[in-house]
Amino acid sequence: MLTQFGIYCRKLRLDNGELLKHMATKLGVSSSYLSAVEIGKRNVPHDWLEKITSLYQLSAEEVESLKLSIKNSQPSIKIDLRNTNNQEKDLVIAFAREFKDLNEDDKAKILNILRRNSNGEVKY
Repeated sequence: MLTQFGIYCRKLRLDNGELLKHMATKLGVSSSYLSAVEIGKRNVPHDWLEKITSLYQLSAEEVESLKLSIKNSQPSIKIDLRNTNNQEKDLVIAFAREFKDLNEDDKAKILNILRRNSNGEVKY
């Protein structure tokens, strides 16, 4: 099943009359690798935002849409815990283990807590 990034790329290819193999060549990867990224078996490489923006001369609005599609398509994330204390590590690990079992209300509460800065203002 295509991720949001995969849907974005498919539309981009259709709009430009390209096949998957053409886009893959432009990105310097194999067709199978691009396909794996589009269906979420692989993360979107960090440099693809810039590459796709440049290759297809995307507008500011299109870049924002691409950014959102990349963000919403990542099957996994890495969290750097090198400069964290044990309590912070415990928090991250506990959340990673339990987040799928949280109900929607609890998820919303946690998200609201995390989006607030020390002044009580919403970050985004």
